[in-house]
Amino acid sequence: MSPTRFASEHRWIYVGAIVVLVGMLITGILVYTQQHHNIQANKKAQELSGQLEAAGYRVPDQDQIVSTLGTSGGAVCASLGSVLKNALWLQNISNGAAGPGQRPVIGDRRAIEVEALILGVYCPDELVKYQDKLEEIKTSDTVKN
Repeated sequence: MSPTRFASEHRWIYVGAIVVLVGMLITGILVYTQQHHNIQANKKAQELSGQLEAAGYRVPDQDQIVSTLGTSGGAVCASLGSVLKNALWLQNISNGAAGPGQRPVIGDRRAIEVEALILGVYCPDELVKYQDKLEEIKTSDTVKN
């Protein structure tokens, strides 16, 4: 049997080996990327936990922070410049009820401060704009500890 005939008869072995190696390469890249993402999310969650604790707030479970905010800040940082999101945010901090019982209330300062801490960790470039908005809003200590 000639070497070229042997190679042509067993070509499926070479093709199979190449497919397996490419599959292993793709799996390795995906695992590395996911692990890197988890490490970043945990670092940011630890940073936020430390800031919350230093400010005297209750600190949620580390896994809860990671799953809620991830590496990008989740819904807190998403579309901060959106007019609709800003209007809903203002309504939520200044409304004491829903439906026919809606009435304006003074928002709690602590809730707004926590959001500023989150922005400072997850999207610090938006923090200055957020703090400018806060100067226009009347807040107080309205929630009992």
